[in-house]
Amino acid sequence: MLTYILGYSQCIPGTGPSTTTSTSSRTSTATTLSTRTTSVTSSRTSTTATATGTQACTAAFTPVTASAAFAALNPGWNLGNTLDAVPDEGSWNNAPVQASTFTAIAARGFKSVRIPVTWAYHFSTQSPTWTVDPTWINRVETVVDQALAAGFYVVLNVHHDSWIWADVSASGANITAIEERFTRLWAQIGARFACKSSKLIFEAINEPVGTTQEHATELNKLNGIFLDQINKAGGYNPQRVVSLSGLGQDSIKTSQWFVRGSAYPNQPWGLQFHYYSPYDFIFSAWGKTIWGSDADKATLLQDFTLFNGNFSSIPTFVGEWDASTANTEPAARWKYFDYFIRTANRFKYSTILWDNGNDHYDRTTNIWRDPISISTLFSAVAGTTNSLADSTTDASATTQSSGATLFHKVGDAVAAQSVTYLLNGNSLTAIRNSAGTALTSSQYSISGGTVTFSAAYLSTLYTSTAAAGIKDTLTLTFSAGTPLTLQVVQYDTPTIPTTTYKLSTVGTSSDLTVPITYKGLPKVAAIKATKADGTYLSDDWTVWLGPLQQSRWTYGSWNWDATGLIVFASGLQTLQATGQTVTLLVEFFPRSVGSNAVNITFTQ
Repeated sequence: MLTYILGYSQCIPGTGPSTTTSTSSRTSTATTLSTRTTSVTSSRTSTTATATGTQACTAAFTPVTASAAFAALNPGWNLGNTLDAVPDEGSWNNAPVQASTFTAIAARGFKSVRIPVTWAYHFSTQSPTWTVDPTWINRVETVVDQALAAGFYVVLNVHHDSWIWADVSASGANITAIEERFTRLWAQIGARFACKSSKLIFEAINEPVGTTQEHATELNKLNGIFLDQINKAGGYNPQRVVSLSGLGQDSIKTSQWFVRGSAYPNQPWGLQFHYYSPYDFIFSAWGKTIWGSDADKATLLQDFTLFNGNFSSIPTFVGEWDASTANTEPAARWKYFDYFIRTANRFKYSTILWDNGNDHYDRTTNIWRDPISISTLFSAVAGTTNSLADSTTDASATTQSSGATLFHKVGDAVAAQSVTYLLNGNSLTAIRNSAGTALTSSQYSISGGTVTFSAAYLSTLYTSTAAAGIKDTLTLTFSAGTPLTLQVVQYDTPTIPTTTYKLSTVGTSSDLTVPITYKGLPKVAAIKATKADGTYLSDDWTVWLGPLQQSRWTYGSWNWDATGLIVFASGLQTLQATGQTVTLLVEFFPRSVGSNAVNITFTQ
């Protein structure tokens, strides 16, 4: 999977993301964990601000506890796919970051920025010195200073190094070499940033790889090396708040194996975990485009409850989480944002939203791709009750409805249509069209949470023969919480000029773009992939999923853009490996089994 396409810098080509639960088709492995207590006491900080070691700091430093610092992070934003890009800033989908980006993020109300940094390709010497290229560490300092100047708390880390050279689980891993480079790296980071404000937090390492007690034991040792090196670097570091790491920074492995060493007991510290669950919904895998059932919510709550039970006395924040605008259906996403934040609030966990530059904030146009998601986040952080668009949550459903979109099919007579909302104790106060004009009582009515638009009003937006497309975007405001948008869409089944491809002709070494003439929402919802012999292309176990997920081709093999379907080279190779004809049923919104879809056939 290409990170700049599907949304998470953690999803390196050929690997999967860090998750805390299994896919929704299986019981969360978190449910098998029993709560334990940790023997580590709550973090502390000294009350004085005296620089130590060889660093002679002149800037002010106000000591802060880990609990207070972590609370002040809320809500936060990740500067993803930037300084963490491989091999260099600008190598992925974002240009080098500008100070104006931090100004804009602060203006929206975010309180912290996590700055992931990959150092792997910026060493000017090798073993044993591992000197960081001065140009690179200068650039990192410039970006950190820009974020601090914007008023943020800043979390600075060692990011993709975790799998590039610090993977303790790799076959034949040279643990001595890993420890040597990790030691030298944090000695230099610690020295360069020793005199920075107490608003700068160090994070030892992002999502360290490993699956066993042995791997965790080594990671616990690396956490100790991290503490040792920043303390030896001196300055304000002994009083600086730090975030230590468990395996994968997921809640399960951290709960199982994290142990904080006894050195530097006065260092203010805490933990973070990352949450991308349920995996299939967050990553739009296996046709999963719904979320919000009671079971969905119970799983999320249980994951947080178990982690909190294991580390109830340890300050904690969620360093990454997301439901990307690129991967998720709006109504389901809004429900996820709302419930996720409210659950985090319940445990007093600050959260830092992952944003790779394609997810939420468009750094080129300086706009939020889905302002409703962000508004939902802020209302939930503040404890304000949001009304939400209702949508399908039943995994056995054969059609998917959504209160974020009102669909009308080309050729159907115009009739009154209804959309349902979860008011959550609020009342609807107004509906306005994209021009800002309020709809009148003759144009819509509301009963409970159901809004019905009159046929007379809808006929001003489309007719049975009108061209397909988005006809208007309405804004609904409520007595409290975020406003919601409703796209009014005239749709028809998209068309594809070429429906058969011969793999021996198109080849499998590069991506293939299949042009699509969209007729409605310009996006692909899912793909059902079936071999000529009737079996599934992959993931036979999806037979146990609902009708909208069975035989759906998962991420990493395909994507879509405004021009059409993109079948990645890896996907073409999968098709070729079958040795037979494969049919892709490409599905669009609104989703309904057997309709609003087109077939593409791949022959050998």
